[in-house]
Parts: sequence; structure tokens; C-alpha cells
Amino acid sequence: MSDQTVIEPAPSAMLRPTTEDGVRDAVAWAISERAPLEIVGHGSRRAIGRPMQTAETLSLADLSGVTLYEPEELVLSARAGTPLADLSTLLAERGQQFQFEPMDYGPLLAEPPGVGTLGGMAASNLSGPRRLKAGAARDHVLGMRFVTGRGDIVKAGGRVVKNVTGYDLSKGLCGSWGTLGAMTEVTMKVMPRPETEATLVLSGLDDGEATEAMAVAMGSSAEVASAAHLPESVKGRFLDKALAASSTVLRLEGFAPSVEYRFSRLAALLKPFGPAERLDGDESQRLWREIRDVEPFCDGTARPVWRVAVAPSVGHQLVGALRLRVGVDAFYDWQGGLVWLRMEAEPGAELLRATIRALGGGHATLIRASREDRASIPVFEPQPAPLAALAGRLKAQFDPHGILNPGRMASTY
Repeated sequence: MSDQTVIEPAPSAMLRPTTEDGVRDAVAWAISERAPLEIVGHGSRRAIGRPMQTAETLSLADLSGVTLYEPEELVLSARAGTPLADLSTLLAERGQQFQFEPMDYGPLLAEPPGVGTLGGMAASNLSGPRRLKAGAARDHVLGMRFVTGRGDIVKAGGRVVKNVTGYDLSKGLCGSWGTLGAMTEVTMKVMPRPETEATLVLSGLDDGEATEAMAVAMGSSAEVASAAHLPESVKGRFLDKALAASSTVLRLEGFAPSVEYRFSRLAALLKPFGPAERLDGDESQRLWREIRDVEPFCDGTARPVWRVAVAPSVGHQLVGALRLRVGVDAFYDWQGGLVWLRMEAEPGAELLRATIRALGGGHATLIRASREDRASIPVFEPQPAPLAALAGRLKAQFDPHGILNPGRMASTY
């Protein structure tokens, strides 16, 4: 405990600390009262996960601001409640970016765009179409500070790339969805923005042909940064219906002469799949933002949306098999290894996961659904018993009283 007065909120009040000590005191109060806490930033991903029964809400929205930015060293630290939009603007002014391209879940979940926070990004391990080349958020986290469910302030990692001996706790918290600790500060590696971006477009391929074309492109020396396929059923929801047919899109980035050379070589390599068209500049950037943020399914409805990771070679087989049984719409990112599915009615969790297992394995996360559906089916991929036991022990070490986002990821933690 700190020397400061412990927070004693009124019933059902939202706790809004402005300092790390305030977060610790709020958690200490919750421990003393055995009051489960919902941990939120600005709430853009609040509807992802199992519904929780919590006594209070601990908001980190007022824990905001950049604490360190060294552009020459490619390092940025900020408090957990800092809006990602503000950080993206700051980085853009210095010609830099988060290379892993974190998506914005807001519009998909009927929330305003651009309100996600740095802590929420790390807690959900966000990444976008560039993940094929750059990795996920956890691969760019250098360190963090957080408050455990024991009421302890923990500093993990540091401000340089090689700073960890033993277990890297900061990466372990990425993707924990606030169940292990309340993040107070995150330190990230940032990268230069590419000078030039161009997207090669192949039109009219079916899902199987597109899978083959993307495999050829990714296996080439063209250094493709992102690869996606937008079937006929969704192509009208990109670029204000500017895509004339199903489109297989491949993004190239770098210095202008390099992009020009690689584009021409890639177009020649893919000639058996059809003539290549080109999107440049703002149009290319907009297309990849729309792919990143799942624009086709940002329809204001509660129709179930799944985020499915499988081997790139079987993504189209998964969709084909599902369409024989249920109404489903889909498009593909990560060379076909990330399938965004929108079910037309019921979530179909058992059918989906059984089909994934039959195709060699993968995992499916229910991103959007009604509260009733999220309460009745596993939102996150069920873990094998040994892994589930390990996750339970980890939760017990970090949050022995079960007060941090209890039950969000699984009924037991």
C-alpha cells in the first residue's frame, strides 16, 4: 500500500485513477472488499469476451500521456490510457509508425472509431494486415508497468530490445485481456513509415486460385508486406465499390525505386493468374485500413463475427465446408491464414470448431455476438486441459483473489 488515502468508492461508481499509485490503491480496495473489477480504457473492445459479473469498473482513461519518445532510438513510452489515435499522429509527424498496424475494433462493435488505447492494444495483442511481415503487438513491446491482482506494481522489460533475462512478463501480458494485471505504462518499439506503398491487384480469382496466387507471391523475392483476398460477396464494400470483381491484393512497401522494381517482377511472376492492376498512395492505404478494420462487417448489427486463424492453404476450404451447412460471408487476410467470418444467424461455434479441427487445427475467436451468445459458448478457443491448467495457475499467481476481469476469457479465469 502507498501512503496515499485508499480509494473508497461509492457503490457502482467508476474508479478513475490518474496515477499509477491510484491504480494500485483501487486494486487494494477491491481486494479488501472482494469486489471484482472490470478493467477498461475507453471501452472500444468492451464487448469482446464473456460477460462478466463485476462490482466496479476501473477505468484507465485518465492515465494518459507520453512519458518518453526518442525518435532516433525508435522507442516510445506512454501511459496505458493514451489514445492510439494520438500516438499515431505523433509518430506520423516524425515519419514513424507502429509497424504491426493495430486494428480499430470500434466500428465493428458499433462503437466510434479511433478511441482505442495503448493499454487496450497491448492487452488484446492487436495486429493488422502487416502481421505477416512485422509480427503482432507483443513482438514490439519492450516493457510495461502494471498492477497485479495482489496490489503490487510490477515493472517488466525495459526501453531497449535486448533487456530480458528469463521470462518476459510484458509479452506474457499481451493477449491476457486484463485478466492478469491492470497496465499503467507500455514501452513500444516504433519503426519508420515506408516512403512508398503500392498494391498489386489480381481480379476475378476464386478463393482457391487466390490462395495459390498469394502463396506464389509470398514465396517470391518481392518482399510482400501484406496479402489478402476479397471475394465477390464483399468486394463491393471496399473503396466505395471501386473494385470491379473479386480481388486478390498484395502490398509492397519501401523506397520508390525498389517498389517499382519489385512490382514489375511480381506482376510478371503472377501473369498466369491474370493481368495485374495497381493502387497507389492514398487509395492503397485506404484499402488496407478497410481490410484491417473489417469494413465489410461494420454493419451496425449483432450478427456473429468470427476471427479464425488456420494454415493459409486451408482457409478457403474452411469457408467452402461451412457454406454447405450454414449461411456465412467471409474474406481472407494474412495470405488466407486469417479468415473473417460473419454468420448470418447463430454463431455455429461447434460446427466451426469441428471443421477447423478436421482441417488440421487452428483457433477461432468470437469477436461480435449478442450478450446471450457470449455467455453460452466459449468466446476464445478452448484450450487443451494441460494448457488450461497452466493458464489457471498463472491467473492464480497474478490475481489470487480473482478480481481482475474475472471470467472474461474462460469461466474459470
